[in-house]
Order: sequence, then C-alpha cells, then structure tokens
Amino acid sequence: MTKSIKHQFFFPHPPAIVWEYLTKSELMELWLMRNDFQPIVGIDFQFRTNPIPSLNFDGICHCKVLEIVPFQKLSYSWRCGPGGGEITLDSVVVWKLEQTAEGTELFLEHSGFGKEENLQFYHGMTDGWLKNLQKIANHLNAAQHGNTNA
Repeated sequence: MTKSIKHQFFFPHPPAIVWEYLTKSELMELWLMRNDFQPIVGIDFQFRTNPIPSLNFDGICHCKVLEIVPFQKLSYSWRCGPGGGEITLDSVVVWKLEQTAEGTELFLEHSGFGKEENLQFYHGMTDGWLKNLQKIANHLNAAQHGNTNA
C-alpha cells in the first residue's frame, strides 16, 4: 500500500507571499535545502543536503517541475536513493494554496511511499515537513516585523 504525507498549514499572509517561499530558490534554501530550483514546468533540479547513511540516502533529491499554477499549485517529482544513479524513493510533492479572508491555507501532499524501504523516509518526512512549514512561518513573521534573522 502506498503511503502519502498530507499536511495543512495556515499562514496569515496572502498567497503571493507564501508562493515566494515555495518557488524562489534562495527562500527555499532557508527552510528546506540548497537547491537549483526554477519555477519552469519540465525543468530538472536538485535539493542537496548531507548524506544520511542510516536511510541509505546520498543527500541528493533529483526533482522535476511537473505543474505550476501561479499562486495556486506547484508540483514536482522527488526522487532519491543511495547514489550511483540508484533511486529507491520515487515520489511526488504537491503544494496547493487557497486564499482565505485571513490569509492562505497551504496544503501539502507528498505521495509515493510504496516500498518497505521507504517507510523510514515516510516517518521522518512526516514530521520533517511540519518542521519545515513552521520554518516558513517563522521567516514570514520575522520579515513582517522587520527582522531578517529568523
């Protein structure tokens, strides 16, 4: 059975501001990982972090932008493994933004955790995504209050 991570997070900011943290490489690095992301459908990019040998992860996520609806939806593939071209996690991340009277509801679905070897990733990323969403909130709040050291 394939597992999916699903989170919903509220930001008291308009979708355009939240969108920037999902699509600007330098802002994504603040809350997620180093990357060479460009918001262009079909473009390949990578997220890079330190290897995690216990997860058989070389620290590189190989991704491709799948869909962009500005300020509403972003999706990309998320593929990683132990290195040497071997991919053990082949998944998809989908972000959806909905404007509300008070700000933005952000919905995350990270799907494709279908193999037994993906369960450790699934459990780690379930909490990891929540922590990263909180990092976005911290940066947005700091920027709103004129403090750039979030």
